Amino acid sequence: MSVIIDQDREGLPRDGYAVIGDWGTSRLRLFRVEQGVVTARRDGPGIGAVGGAAALALAEIIAPWLTDGPPRCITLCGMVGARDGWVEVPYADCPADAPTWRQVAATFDWRGVPVRIMAGLACEGADGVPDVMRGEETQIFGACLHDPALGQGRHMIVLPGTHNKWSLLEDGRVTAFHTVPTGELFALLRDRSTLAAKVEAPDPAEEALGFAEGLDKAGVVQLFHSLFATRSMRLRAGRSPDWALGYLSGLLIGCEVAEMRATLGEAAHVVLIGDKALSMRYARAFGAQGIATRLLDGDACARAGLGYGGGDGA
Repeated sequence: MSVIIDQDREGLPRDGYAVIGDWGTSRLRLFRVEQGVVTARRDGPGIGAVGGAAALALAEIIAPWLTDGPPRCITLCGMVGARDGWVEVPYADCPADAPTWRQVAATFDWRGVPVRIMAGLACEGADGVPDVMRGEETQIFGACLHDPALGQGRHMIVLPGTHNKWSLLEDGRVTAFHTVPTGELFALLRDRSTLAAKVEAPDPAEEALGFAEGLDKAGVVQLFHSLFATRSMRLRAGRSPDWALGYLSGLLIGCEVAEMRATLGEAAHVVLIGDKALSMRYARAFGAQGIATRLLDGDACARAGLGYGGGDGA
């Protein structure tokens, strides 16, 4: 398979439909786009589950669309471009703006269809430790298209997920970012520890009580000592597994915000990009520490970053 770096999408036929998507480690979100409008959506397994069979998995997921003929182009972002993804795509080094990032994309042919996989971003902290992201940069640059005001001045953008990204945006360029694996830590403690039992359908009221108590503890106690309360409060204080799940979430998120708020500098507020339910949890944590937030939909920002920010008929 021939892979071309630095190839633009110019010159591709404009008729028919296009496929765009965010293919991360744990899930795939694909959108069918016709005349600039999203007309359908299909979800599938993450790139971590399909391994080296990405091409076959893609064909199976979009099979219903292929009955109308092949798409005119496919554009993807996320871990699909990682070393263990479909095709490895280089990182664009920070500081990076949208044009610089787009130039590092890789384009190749799949069944006669041009496929474009977007690059990730890389930076180095003041301590010399490297950091990387794949997929979140698409949402950041897409957010700038949704709200051009983000392209001017200094903004702190936080993208909650498995690996949360605290990103500094200055005049439309991502100049630095920090990764905090809070989501992965929560999943490991929930599923593979004795602290909090995994609950398939937690009671919302009980979980909310636990979350609120976890937020209250965050920032005023030591994280590692407080973690064990997730178990001991069930054993000795009659708290439910649902409460414990919420407590664990609130404690981890609250401690993350308390630890990372120094990176905010003089930022007046934080822009949150991602899943609405998770972003709302972060908004509560920021609010508890006196920081204003604004929420943007992650999928909408990703579609805009991939070149399609129009109406959504899905």
